[in-house]
Amino acid sequence: MNFLEERIVKDGIVKKGNVLKVDSFLNHQMDIRLFEQIGAEFKRRFEGKNITKILTIEASGIGIACIVARYFDVPVVFAKKSQSINIEGDVYVAEVESFTHKRTNQVIVSKKYLSPEDKILIIDDFLANGCALQGLISIINAAGAAVEGIGIVIEKGFQMGGHTIRNLGYHLESLAIVDSMDPTTGAIYFRDRSQGVHNAENSECIN
Repeated sequence: MNFLEERIVKDGIVKKGNVLKVDSFLNHQMDIRLFEQIGAEFKRRFEGKNITKILTIEASGIGIACIVARYFDVPVVFAKKSQSINIEGDVYVAEVESFTHKRTNQVIVSKKYLSPEDKILIIDDFLANGCALQGLISIINAAGAAVEGIGIVIEKGFQMGGHTIRNLGYHLESLAIVDSMDPTTGAIYFRDRSQGVHNAENSECIN
């Protein structure tokens, strides 16, 4: 197991409904030393990419994206889930469905912060059905920018998101891919990387 898989086994909690709680170290209380390891690993995996900006979505992706951005020495832009008086002028908008919160949000990014010259690395904490990623990709495409890569901390390999994004041709790197979980025993089973990526159960996004 890699460093992240070990931490998930140690402190992750499996709940009914395919929920993996990692809020003690990833997306509520944040272990910054772990984030530094995550940042270094993403830098290694996307070495040689000409990244100009990191794009994520609020809220739990922001902390991770900021640490990753230090390794690439670039700014972070995060998509907001509601219109704010602090955002002036034109915006890019995408509609995304949250697996965790079971609701649909409109996410927005000011047009001032994405340009056709940008080479974007998308960073997020979880990948389940892939709706958030597809929303961010649509915003990048609307800006005329390029998706250079996608970095995910934890991918639920038994859901369709990773399969869908990879089939679209994007360079997707997930640090831990969970193939199955047992809420009765708390067991977590990770993908054997030598087995490659395979199909998962279907899910749909709101377009």
